[in-house]
Amino acid sequence: MWPFTPQWQVLSEAKRAHRDNALLTTLQSVENKQEFLRATTSQIVANIDSGKWTASQVVAAFISQAIVAQKQTNCLTEILFEDALEQAQLLDAEFAATKQLRGPLHGVPVSIKDQFHIAGYDSSIGNSDRLNKPASQDADLVALLKSAGAIIIVKTNVPQTMFSFECCNPVWGRTTNPYNSNYTCGGSSGGEAALLALDGSALGVGSDIGGSLRYPAAFCGIYALKPGPSRISYAGTAGKFSQLHCDAAVYILLQVTVPGYNGVASVAGPMARTIDDLEIFCRLALGVPGRSLDLAPLLYREPKMPSRLRFGYYTDAYYKGSPAVKRAVMETVVALRAQGHECVEIEVPTPSEAFDVYVAISSADGYRTLLEGGVGNDPLDSSLLVIANGPNFPRFLRNFVAWAMGFFLGDTKLSSAIYSAGTKPVAELWKWLDRRDKYNTKFYAEVWDKHQLDGIIAPVQPMPQIVNDTFRKLFSLASGSTLYNVVNSPAGCVPVTKVDAAKDALTEEWTKAPTTSLVQRSLYQGRSPMYDPVKMAGMPISIQVVGRKWEEEKVLAMMRVVDEALGPRGFGPGSLSCRD
Repeated sequence: MWPFTPQWQVLSEAKRAHRDNALLTTLQSVENKQEFLRATTSQIVANIDSGKWTASQVVAAFISQAIVAQKQTNCLTEILFEDALEQAQLLDAEFAATKQLRGPLHGVPVSIKDQFHIAGYDSSIGNSDRLNKPASQDADLVALLKSAGAIIIVKTNVPQTMFSFECCNPVWGRTTNPYNSNYTCGGSSGGEAALLALDGSALGVGSDIGGSLRYPAAFCGIYALKPGPSRISYAGTAGKFSQLHCDAAVYILLQVTVPGYNGVASVAGPMARTIDDLEIFCRLALGVPGRSLDLAPLLYREPKMPSRLRFGYYTDAYYKGSPAVKRAVMETVVALRAQGHECVEIEVPTPSEAFDVYVAISSADGYRTLLEGGVGNDPLDSSLLVIANGPNFPRFLRNFVAWAMGFFLGDTKLSSAIYSAGTKPVAELWKWLDRRDKYNTKFYAEVWDKHQLDGIIAPVQPMPQIVNDTFRKLFSLASGSTLYNVVNSPAGCVPVTKVDAAKDALTEEWTKAPTTSLVQRSLYQGRSPMYDPVKMAGMPISIQVVGRKWEEEKVLAMMRVVDEALGPRGFGPGSLSCRD
């Protein structure tokens, strides 16, 4: 090793070598591997219960596929193969002796986002300062999954600071999209989504404070549920800034968090290949007491569903949705109407206000605590350049840039967001928190109550997919998902269709539409717009299904209604890894 090699690099290279060595498993080839990979969580448990399969066979099949997924996308961090195989053997012996399943996830291979503690393993979250410091205790969710018979096989990659909808850090590198390596898998639960899309795990756990469950699920064509705060325990996650009010944090990252921050709640949630699998997780985890003192005592409740649901929908909010995203929303609307459900077009009230609130509150300390805890001595990932520098400009300079952007360039949205960003005295922060609460009230009055809705069908963001290393230019696209963190609505992600170069081509509605938005111009106009349906062809397009506060169970039921209305369309277990 060169004597002047930085310590972070030495530590990171050693850690990656340790992971790569752990991937060199001596497993024999698995017969009928695709049969295991095509099985849902409930099918896995049923086949073990009937004696057709053993937990050891199932775990071996998914370990084999996790190795394939790692080679294709670089999605793994901690490798638990030896422990997983040993646990599977113990479950098999227990079942042979008792003929009783350990629980509803008996023998199911599960993956966990890197931030959740597993005793004996690191939770580095892509920071070299956290390497070689294994957790002493399982996170609440990890303990709960184990008690239900789940077998954890790996932990998965996250972006540096977990404050990005990409997935890259100096320790583990970049995780890419399983459909196209030139595109991001999403963040911050990106490793989970890439692994699940390739059937390297049967069920996963992630978290969300601004889209961290929904972006990866959307980009990788899987399902996810962001619950509202206080429904699932978040205790036992990485970082000295870990546990906030309502187990909270801030944006796609403040998930490693900031002590005392209670502006927007970070929540844990499931990621899966089917809605059935999401429901099994939620029946297990919702409202189950743990170390968190802020958990609402609400166990899973059977939702009361009207025979005819009333959905609101929209295709444009902060930015104009792309042709592909608009098609996904409208195909969903058509499918729901064909099943007898009512769909009415709605408008999001002042979406720029919701994004300004998010930016203002999350940047109240200039993201300093976030960067200190998530970057440390490591080099800063390029995706974080705007976050690291913009809010810390002197206020007079930042205000001048915001004014010039609005006055000379006409981009009032970005101008307003820049005005909102930056360090704030306590009194100013209180005013923003009050604006957050007032926006919540307005949203419920002007959307839920005015239209008497059961649910909302919405884009995840204007673009169906994002090229690697563009977050720093497109961070404001997160406005499509942060909205539902600001208003604390449960929101699920459902894959709808795939990009079609012909159906989703740009027309004059996009290329020549007058706009003052610099970002919107970069998406759809000029010689090389970022939206390119030819390059994105065959990649997933997803939607959000949103519900009222405390109605996670109803959101799951509405996701199922949407899923069944759309019918078979090339998503789910085996759809990517087992295709011909």
